[in-house]
Parts: sequence; C-alpha cells; structure tokens
Amino acid sequence: MQETMNALWETSPLAGGNAHYLEYLYELYLQDPNSVPSEWQKYFASLPSVNGQNAKDISHADIREHFVALAKLPPELRGGNHSQQPQAHHSVSLEHERKQMQVLRLINAYRLQGHLHAQIDPLSMREIPKECSTELSLEDHGLTVEDMGTVFDVETFVGPRHMTLGELYRALNDTYCGSVGTEYMHIQSPEERKWIQERIESTRTNPKFSAEKKEHILERITSAEGLEQYLGKKYPGAKRFSLEGSESLIPLMDELIQRGGAQGVREMVVGMAHRGRLNVLINILGKNPSDLFDEFEGKAVLAYESGDVKYHQGFSSDVSTDGGNVHLALAFNPSHLEIVTPVVIGSVRARQARSKDIDLNKVVPIAIHGDSAFSGQGVVMETLNMSLTRGYGVGGTVHIVINNQVGFTTSNPQDMRSTLYCTDVGKAVLAPIFHVNGDDPEAVVLVAQLAIDYRMKFNKDVIIDLVSYRRHGHNEADDPSATQPVMYRKIKKHPTTRDVYAKQLVKLSVLSAEKANELVALNRKMLDEGQTVAKKIVKGHKLPNAIDWTPYFSDDWRQAVKTGISKEKIVELSKMLLTLPENFSIHSRVGKTYEDRAKMAAGEIPVDWGFAETLAYAALLDEKTAVRISGQDSGRGTFFHRHAVLHDQKDGHSHTPLKKVANGDTPFTVIDSILSEEAVMAFEYGYTTADPTTLVIWEAQFGDFANGAQVVIDQFISSGEQKWGRLCGLVLFLPHGYEGQGPEHSSARLERYLQLCAEHNIQVCVPTNAAQVFHMIRRQMIRNLRIPLVVMTPKSLLRHKAAGSELNDFINGEFQLIIPEVEDLKPADVTKIILCSGKVYYDLVAARTQQQRKDIAIMRIEQLYPFPEPELKEAMAKYPNAHKVIWCQEEPKNQGAWYPSQHHIIACLNKNQSLQYAGRKASAATAAGYIAAHNEQQSILVNDALNL
Repeated sequence: MQETMNALWETSPLAGGNAHYLEYLYELYLQDPNSVPSEWQKYFASLPSVNGQNAKDISHADIREHFVALAKLPPELRGGNHSQQPQAHHSVSLEHERKQMQVLRLINAYRLQGHLHAQIDPLSMREIPKECSTELSLEDHGLTVEDMGTVFDVETFVGPRHMTLGELYRALNDTYCGSVGTEYMHIQSPEERKWIQERIESTRTNPKFSAEKKEHILERITSAEGLEQYLGKKYPGAKRFSLEGSESLIPLMDELIQRGGAQGVREMVVGMAHRGRLNVLINILGKNPSDLFDEFEGKAVLAYESGDVKYHQGFSSDVSTDGGNVHLALAFNPSHLEIVTPVVIGSVRARQARSKDIDLNKVVPIAIHGDSAFSGQGVVMETLNMSLTRGYGVGGTVHIVINNQVGFTTSNPQDMRSTLYCTDVGKAVLAPIFHVNGDDPEAVVLVAQLAIDYRMKFNKDVIIDLVSYRRHGHNEADDPSATQPVMYRKIKKHPTTRDVYAKQLVKLSVLSAEKANELVALNRKMLDEGQTVAKKIVKGHKLPNAIDWTPYFSDDWRQAVKTGISKEKIVELSKMLLTLPENFSIHSRVGKTYEDRAKMAAGEIPVDWGFAETLAYAALLDEKTAVRISGQDSGRGTFFHRHAVLHDQKDGHSHTPLKKVANGDTPFTVIDSILSEEAVMAFEYGYTTADPTTLVIWEAQFGDFANGAQVVIDQFISSGEQKWGRLCGLVLFLPHGYEGQGPEHSSARLERYLQLCAEHNIQVCVPTNAAQVFHMIRRQMIRNLRIPLVVMTPKSLLRHKAAGSELNDFINGEFQLIIPEVEDLKPADVTKIILCSGKVYYDLVAARTQQQRKDIAIMRIEQLYPFPEPELKEAMAKYPNAHKVIWCQEEPKNQGAWYPSQHHIIACLNKNQSLQYAGRKASAATAAGYIAAHNEQQSILVNDALNL
C-alpha cells in the first residue's frame, strides 16, 4: 500500500481518477476510520494540522493542497516512512489498486444499501423506489465478471484478509441480501457499528443451529399455527386477531426470553396490541387454553367490575431458562395500540428501581407493534425520544414490529407513511434495525439473538422488523381481498410458515415427515385436553422483590389517617431543606423564597403553597416513602413556586434539598420531562401500577395540556381497576383557575374528569389553602388504598396571602373534604349558602366583605369526587333559614362542576331549599381571550352569586 501511495503522488493526485480516489478515501475515513486500510488510517491521522484543526477536521480543499505540495517534493522529503519506500515502477499495477479501492467501495455500499435488496418479503411483492436504491452490481463499481477470480485485500470485511472478488461478492450477498436486511450505518458509534459488522459478517447471517434447536423452532411454529387453526375451526367468525402469517413471532419471543434469561434477565415486561395476543398468551406465557376457550364461550366469570374483551387481557407467569427463572408480565392494553408502550416502560423503570437494577439488565421491556401503528402514532416517537433520558431510560427496549404489509385495515404502504420502512422512525434514536423474512424462522431466531445481545451490551433500543403477512383480514370476519386483490391471491396460494419450514427440515434430513406430523397431532391433543402448551412454565415461583398488593385493595376512601406531623419534625425537616451547601450561589429571587420559608418554619408568617408541598414530600421521605415528580417544569415549578432543584448561579451545578432528607435510602426523583404529555403520563401510570410504595405525580405545565394525554386518562387511569383489576395511585397536578390568561391557560377541563367518575374510581380535589395540599398529598400514601388522584392546582393562589396556613394546621389538621363557613356568622341570620370550589372562593369572600353581608355563608367543596354528601349535609344544617343555595363557579355553565356534580348537591338539600347557578354562561371556548372581558365576567358572576 505504501508503494501505491508513492505511485499516486508521482502521477499527481489531481491527475486522472486519483483526485476522486483520494477524496473518496478521505471521506470514508471521516465517516469511519476503520473503513479504510490501516496504512491510510495512519497517514490521514498524521496529517499536519491546519489552523490548529485536527486531521479529522481538515477540509477536502486542504487535503488537495497538501497532496499537490507533497507531490512536488522529492520522495525523501515527504515525511513518515515514505522516503524508505521504493520509487513507483511499472510493476505496480495502478489499475489493480484502483479496483482495490472499488472493492472497498463495494463493501461499504452493501453495508449501506444491502438491506434494500434483501429477500425479506415472504410474498416477494416488495418494490423499492429507484431513488432509494444504489445499485450493487459490479459494473456500478467499475468491476467486471473478469475480476471475479482476482484476489483483493478485504481488510474491512469480517473474514479472511484476502478473498477473490467472487468469494467476496457471494459473502456480501449472503450477509446483506438474504433473509435478513440490516440497517446500522446510521449509528454514530463506531463501536456499535463494528460489533454489528462482526456479528453478521462473521456468520454471513446464516445460523448454524443444531438439529435439536431446529426441531424446537419447528415445534414453536407448529404450536403458533395450531392454536390459530384450532380457534378458527372451534369458533368460526369470532374475533381473535389471528397471528397467521406471522407465526415466527412465537419462536422469536421464545428466543428472547431464553437468551435474555441466560444473560441474567430476571423480568420481562411485554406490551402489544391485539394482533397475535392470544397466541402469545397461550404459547409464551402459558395461559391455560381451557380458560381462553371459556372466554370465547362467554363462560368466564368477571373478576372485576366491568371486565374487558379477551384480546385486551394481561397475564403473568414464570419461565425457566439456563440462567434462572424469568418472570413474564404481559400488560393489559385497550384498543389504542401503541399507548401501551410507554406504560410498559414505566412499569419496567419501577421494577428496576425496586430490584436495585443499577445496570438496567435485570428487567427488560419488549414492545410488539403493528407496522402502521409504529410509523403512524406519535406516541411511538415520544417514547423513543424518552429512551436515553435521565428520568425515563430503562436501558433499552426490544421493539418487534409485526409487519403485515397492510395498514390497520386495508391501507397500502404508500398511504401509511412517508418513509420507505415503517421502522424508519427508530433511526431518530440511532437504533439498529433488523428486517427479517417471517417465512425463515431460523433467520428470525438469529435476529432475536442479535437484538437481545445488542440491548444487553449497549443498553439501547433495538428494532426487529418481522416482515410477514396477514392471512385473514383485520379480523376474521373481514374480507381483505376486496381492497387487496393481488396480495390476497398470492396469500391464498402461499404455503404457511410451518409448511415451508417443515419441508425444509425434512429435505435436510433433520427430521422425518412423520415426526413433523407428530408435532401437529401432539399440539392438537394438548389443546383438546386444555393442557398448557407453552414451554418451561414454572409454577409457584415468586420474585424476591415482589410486592404484595393485597393491603391496597381497600375500598374505604373515608378511612381515618393521621397526616399531621409534630412541631419538632417540622423544625427538623425545615433545617435540612433550607440549609444550603457551603459557597452555593443561589439566585436572588430563589434566595428570597428560602428566606421566607425559614420564617414560615419558625411560625413567623403563614406557610405558602410551595413550602407546604415541599414539607409534605419531606415528611413522606422521612417515613421511607419514595417520591417521584415529573412534568415539563417540575424542578423549578411552572409558576416559580417549587424550587425543588436549585442551580448554582456561578457554575450551574444543582442541589436538590429533598435528597438530603431522603439520605440515599429512599429515592426522591424530580424530572423536567421531555415535551410530551401522552407518553410521559402513560409512563408514570405504568410506574404506579408496578409500585404502590412510591408517590408518583405527573404535573401539567398548564392543566389543559393534559388534553394531549386524554387516552391515558380515559383508557387507563379512570378505568384500569374496573376493567383489569389494576390498582394505580398516580397523582395528576393540573393548574386551573380563571385569571385572564385566555382559553388555553385557564381551565384544566374539570368537567372531563368528573364525567369519568363512578364506582369510586378516581378522586378529584380542588384544595384552596396550603395546609389542604399538605394533608392531601400525605393522605394519598398513608391511606391503605391506591386510587388515582386528580388535583386542580392553583396559579395565583400559590402566593395569595389568604391561602397561606398557620403552622398549627400542619400539626393537628387533616384534609377537609369540605371547608364550612369560617366567619363567625349568626346561623339564624343566614338566608343564603354559596357553594364553590377553588379560587373563586376568595373573590366571593372579598365581595361579601365589601358589601358587608352577614346573611351569606360560603362553603368550599374541596373534594368533588367521591362526593362528601354527609359532610355537606351536616355543614348546611347549621343554617335553618338558608332557603337559597347557590353553586358558583368560574367556568362556563357547560363546563366545570355544575352539570357533573349538581345531582350530588341536590341530594344534600332539604325540602325547603332550591339550587341555583351563578357563573359564566355556556361557551364553546373555556375562557375569554381578553383581560377586560375576563374581569367583567368575573365581576358579574361574583355579584350574581351574592345577589341572586
């Protein structure tokens, strides 16, 4: 190679094709130093700096100038060892060296574009757009068939150092254009690219499995096909969202579990939509087939209030592997497809924390997607974006796309996405992507090995694109041939994956045709007898860190608990919270906040909302209850009130006082989340369903931002217990209050949560002072039940003096479901009762004081659901002459609590009382967009409440 370098210099680097050759070589070096021969690596690394730049930062123009200058020098002055190299002579074949470089270009082209030509489509219908394909022909690289017998240096390709072009060409096609198409050149890390190259190029992606392994794969395929055919005959026309056409998912999952278990994985949490779910339940998790048959026949007894259809159900079991038992959990999932993925990852994060899985290799998530959903649903991108962040990373997810090549029902690929592959979104997080032909089960198993090994080594997401087809329509009653006639003519004639693989094994004498048929008969017999058909299911195994949920199933939301703390404890916690590290430079405004908090702790001034909230967390941490808060500005607080994380103003390093209280024993986590509502809320929901011992709070920047996560609220938070028996203690903090900030920043859509309320499924609270929020937060964890809590948190009340609380309220108080009239009114003089929730209370009190009214009692309902009817009746009974009862709210009449809650209020009235409304008129928008209009409306509704 040194002779080649000298020869190139002697003939001038700018002459003929040498300039292109050198520039191309340098470009390859910049992309990946290992992609060029070692001599050139050393040479480019030794290039002199230009204006202080390193060699890798030198421009192409500088390279050209350097070579021009170098060519003009005598050989002995060219530097390095060049002077020791012989002069170029006619025996050096420049043509051979030119072709040598073309061979290196050919190798690189296969790595970049080989997947485009891979045989990954079982139906052979895949069309690659011309503009997406670089030809891999010899001619395109300046090579011909006459060169096939020529030996070249193939240093960068894994294998023998020297190969004939014919041998290399076959190796490249076997590796990159067979049943596996690998995309990895977009990955920036040379280490990761090299690892993948070594794994696939050393084996030519041609697995060498033993006869025993092959028979096991066939048995798994047989079980997958057998279940679908059994259900199809036994329950014709029933929806089952068949796996037929994608049966290789079962050996793929089997391999992930077994190989993961051998590497120390102790738990795997699986999320998937309904395609193939029944098959996974039976053939992977070991659900008893007879239980499934009962569900088809409607014999199953509802375990929960409402229950759910069979293809939404979750399950858990334990499987033995060479490395020990692995606990499997299949998450419950509604029909919203991809929404389960962040739920699963949140559950994994909680399990990792519980098992102290520092390396993130004991608990692994597996997410199974549909092709259209993976590319089409934004929550996938949101979830991928979370994968490497501090607050949400779990060490990588194994993503499996069941690629039926048809959209949700009847779409063509060009209508499903704007990218070539449905998996292209994964490139955003530099995940390797393995496209594999579902009709080649051995290639599928090989890819499973690659995927789990990569995930365990690099702790990053990895994607398997299982390219297959759907033998039936979206469901078994659908007729897809109406919209996909060509595809379904092919499918009708196409043999099943099991038939293809069984014939292959018989042909290779791995087993006999009789043995292959015996596997079919045995599977049918086990299904007939209702036997478990999954392999290596372990009964009675219990994880050492498993949580007993039994104590949390109480339905007594009124249970009395002590939430107050002693004066001594307040002083102790406050000292830890307010003592800053030495030489810590605090922001001036934050410093003033901390000075005020010191006065609050001493009882000199009332405690405000921010400090009350912080004290609640501190007290829970002191009692060994972990706390996790996430949202888009949770460390500081959107409204500059929390300051849970402080930032040194000199060097930017942070200090989190609550971690000092936790003292390393009890986790305290506060995360400024990615700019997502749906995925983050789903993550936190998943976390709470796996850990009832941690207070988990999701905070919206403004309350209406939760709109972007409505599916999580509707399908999981509000109904998960009733559908699936899944407890959840998630807290939603939703800033809410009418202060003239317009339609988007006023309302948290209180009415939506109240409309979801039934069967004591969630709690909806609107606390109006600092002590209330303190006791409410502590009550959520101290009570012996886990129910989601939705809180309409304030904005202006965070600093409202009247919303502050005296220190004694934190010592002796408790959360008040309603706060009765606090003024010392004569009961007989009161002729009107105004009921309200939230900030409007302070407006009403101010107006009453101004008007010097002594005939009106104002009561706050702090918990709107479960509604405190006995407490409200008792409070109202004190005023026997109050015949008028007014419900006053800031929200428009068609919003807020008026319609969802008035039946509760009416139930509390006596026969002489009537209920009236005071508030904004019905409106399509939540609030006025102009401050003047807001002020006018607010004044009118307050005056109406007092004077109706």
